[in-house]
Amino acid sequence: MQTKLLYLSDLKFNLDVWKRELKFHLTEMDEFEAKLEDIAERNIGSEAMTPLESFQNKIIREREVIGQLIQRIRKKNKLIESVDMSEEIDGRLRNEQGMLREDMKIYIKLHYDLKEEMMDFFLKWL
Repeated sequence: MQTKLLYLSDLKFNLDVWKRELKFHLTEMDEFEAKLEDIAERNIGSEAMTPLESFQNKIIREREVIGQLIQRIRKKNKLIESVDMSEEIDGRLRNEQGMLREDMKIYIKLHYDLKEEMMDFFLKWL
């Protein structure tokens, strides 16, 4: 039973870390969006508007993906909380979490790629 509690605790730890990171990214996207609005208000010309609008669309999509990932994390947390303590530790929960882990890896890579692109844009237009 103690081993199973540690196992579940480890799985929950990963979920909690991911959830905090996603919430941070939401805040970061709010800040980036505000900065894009500042640039748009400066009337700097159409050369900046095309990438600016593209970034705004990417931010909208990123928020959607974050929402989906947070929902999946909540579902996993509920599964962990409702697990049958008499069930054998077979790695089922860890294997199921593996898909979420891979999706988080992909999301994080794409997030930092977008962030880098946006920072380059800010350096050019601010």
